[in-house]
Amino acid sequence: MVKERRRITDPKALRALAHPLRWKLIEFLGREGTATATQCAEETGESVANCSYHLNLLAKYDYVERAEGGQGREKPWQLVHQGQSITDMGVDEETRLAAQAASAAFLDHAFTQIRERFLASHLLPEDWRAVLGTNTSTDFLTLDELEELHEMVTAFNDRFKERRYNPELRPEGAQPVYVFLSTSIPPETA
Repeated sequence: MVKERRRITDPKALRALAHPLRWKLIEFLGREGTATATQCAEETGESVANCSYHLNLLAKYDYVERAEGGQGREKPWQLVHQGQSITDMGVDEETRLAAQAASAAFLDHAFTQIRERFLASHLLPEDWRAVLGTNTSTDFLTLDELEELHEMVTAFNDRFKERRYNPELRPEGAQPVYVFLSTSIPPETA
C-alpha cells in the first residue's frame, strides 16, 4: 500500500528530484501503479539502462521501491508515497536551494506534459475534448479564502484517490486525468 504524502526536507533527497526524467518516472508509476524499467523506457523514450539508473536513485531516497513479481530488469517498481510536499520555508539555505531546484524541475515536467497533451488533444473524442483545457483568472482573495480554496480542491480530488492505486475501483471509461492547480501572487504585493 502506498503511504501518505511526505514532506521532504533533506537536501540530498530534494536534489534527487531536480532531474526531469525522475519526474517522468514518478508520474508514470503514479499513473500505472507499477512498471518495469523496460516499460519506463518505452514510455519515456529513454534507454532501459538509463531508466534503471534513475529508478535506483529514486529508490535510494525512498521515492520508489521494488514491487512484487518479475525478475532482473523486468522487476516492477512502485511509488512509496502518494506525493511529495516540497517547501523552501523554515529550512536552511542548502535545503531552500535544493527545494527550489526540485520544484523548478517539477514545473518544467508539468508544463511540458500539459503542452504535449494539449497539442495531441485533437486525437481525443469530442466529448473528452469539450471538458479538458485550462482556465485562468485573477481574483482578489484573502489568505483565509485561498486556504479554503486549496482545502476544497484537495477534498474534491481526495474523493478519487483510492482509484489511483486500485484499478478495480475505476468506473468503466475512467481515464487518467492530470489536474494541476497553481496559485501565486506577485512578491511585491505580499
